[in-house]
Amino acid sequence: MGCPGLDKLENKYVLMLGREYAFRIGSIGGVEVVEAGRNGTKGMCCGAGGARMWMEEHTGKQVNVERSQELLATGATRIATACPFCYIMIDDGVKGEGVDEEQVKVGDIALHMLEAIEEGEANALRAPDTSMS
Repeated sequence: MGCPGLDKLENKYVLMLGREYAFRIGSIGGVEVVEAGRNGTKGMCCGAGGARMWMEEHTGKQVNVERSQELLATGATRIATACPFCYIMIDDGVKGEGVDEEQVKVGDIALHMLEAIEEGEANALRAPDTSMS
């Protein structure tokens, strides 16, 4: 099973988390959950497992690059992780593909959710008050 993580395409998220997280996040208004090809019990490691985070791989494709390519192939604009190792490995893989943060933002799930909450609050403050009509 892979480590926790999440992706967002506009309001479309690809989860590396697990079905229970997908259900909860998918219940948020305006969020659509999608999955990478390898997910759930068939999920793929970010590449940090087995101390690969500190190794230079020179044979074949690096695990984090392959996983990042799978996540990018979903069309997501956000990748959220729940593991600091996944964050580093996926962020490196995404940047290694020449994708900058304006195109795909990689970060911890808590930060993505906080941004969504803050954006929702800001939108609510900008919306006209119709309660007095």
